[in-house]
Amino acid sequence: MNLAEFRNRVTGTLIVSAQAPDGHPLRDTTTIAHLAAAAVQGGATAIRCGGYGGLEDIRAVVDMVDVPVIGLTKEGTTGVYITPTVASARAVARAGATVVAVDATLRPCADGSSFADKVAAVHEEGALIMADIATLEEAIAAHRDGADIISTTLAGYTEHRPKTPGPDLELVSEIRAALGPDVFLTAEGRYHTPELAAEGLARGADAVIIGTAITDVAFVTAQFAHKVEEAAR
Repeated sequence: MNLAEFRNRVTGTLIVSAQAPDGHPLRDTTTIAHLAAAAVQGGATAIRCGGYGGLEDIRAVVDMVDVPVIGLTKEGTTGVYITPTVASARAVARAGATVVAVDATLRPCADGSSFADKVAAVHEEGALIMADIATLEEAIAAHRDGADIISTTLAGYTEHRPKTPGPDLELVSEIRAALGPDVFLTAEGRYHTPELAAEGLARGADAVIIGTAITDVAFVTAQFAHKVEEAAR
């Protein structure tokens, strides 16, 4: 799938992230694949997956759904850990992902590679590349270096930009203003309500990626439990 085809499939829609960390009750590849299928049934036009389930989760989701899959690995828990090396980026593409999501912050990678190195590797594998960024500067650099898609995934999760209580809507607006209408931009990170997702589009995102608020049953249950307990008091 080329970028134009991907854009046609997902522009103006919801992308769902189906992931679960080690130790979470949902940390099971078959479960992740079924979460992805349920999300597609509900209207998701693409699935982001992999994380600590890695290549196994990606392959399972690719086999389960008939929509584009945005794949990644998570290697470690600090620093650059989202698809951090050229080798991991190639592996994600070879696992069947339509799009490979990688950390495109300006922090050093374990293998010494640059984001441009990963762009070249992913394109050689015939996949698209998504730049997970935290700042406007990183978005501009990723665009310069050949990113097909820019996502605000890491906004507030590095030391280079304060974490907003909800999604960083201002960053979405800043990126759109700086890079213009042709850049494919996804909004991700703390979009916990449908209203916030809609606001992400209004601020300039082409699509919104939501994970925790949809696929983390523990998180969703906690929101209801809190409100019920508050009402009971």
